[in-house]
Amino acid sequence: MSTPGYFVTGTDTGVGKTIFSAALTRALARRGLRVAVMKPVASGAVRTPQGLRSEDALRLLAEATVSAPYDTVNPYCFEPPISPHIAARECGERVELQRIQACYAALAEQSDCVIVEGAGGWLAPIGPDRGMAELAQALALPVILVVGMRLGCLNHALLSHESIAARGVNFAGWVANGIDPAMDRAAENHATLCARLGEPLAVIAPLRADGALPDLGASAARLAACP
Repeated sequence: MSTPGYFVTGTDTGVGKTIFSAALTRALARRGLRVAVMKPVASGAVRTPQGLRSEDALRLLAEATVSAPYDTVNPYCFEPPISPHIAARECGERVELQRIQACYAALAEQSDCVIVEGAGGWLAPIGPDRGMAELAQALALPVILVVGMRLGCLNHALLSHESIAARGVNFAGWVANGIDPAMDRAAENHATLCARLGEPLAVIAPLRADGALPDLGASAARLAACP
């Protein structure tokens, strides 16, 4: 895959992958880049007159500067808010990496950069013999790990990082998302992750009540060049 970009994964579901991915897309777009987005697999979608739609995919599309058919951005969309591999099985579908690669290639042809957001955590399954990790490998994109800063994040982050390295995937860095404002010893946990993973690419907070995305600020300069 020649077009640069990032694969955004997380330590778990609900840790802020979409918030960060949308903010990164906006930051890249503001630097004049043609930015496409992709949410290859999504569950918990809603029925609309146009068909099933993922709120995460729509949020990303709102920031993209490259227009594309919804089915290209989100080729696998399931209604039940459950693990994608279970949703796919219940729908009688199989998530095919080749189809996702073809959709990615179509987006890459029009873009300077493609931001791909995974579902769930790094090892979340999307089928009986494959998961998000295999998808990231198939797309050959550097991985950004969003860490939900809460009790247990050290184990989740370090295990995810270890698995990313073991699979030979380029680790672009991590993002600290303060999803638990009341987290005990938050500074100490942050320092531990910095010592093990390096300084974070960005430090963000959960989406505000007004829906405003975080400003990546100086972090955008490191990311906007694309790998």
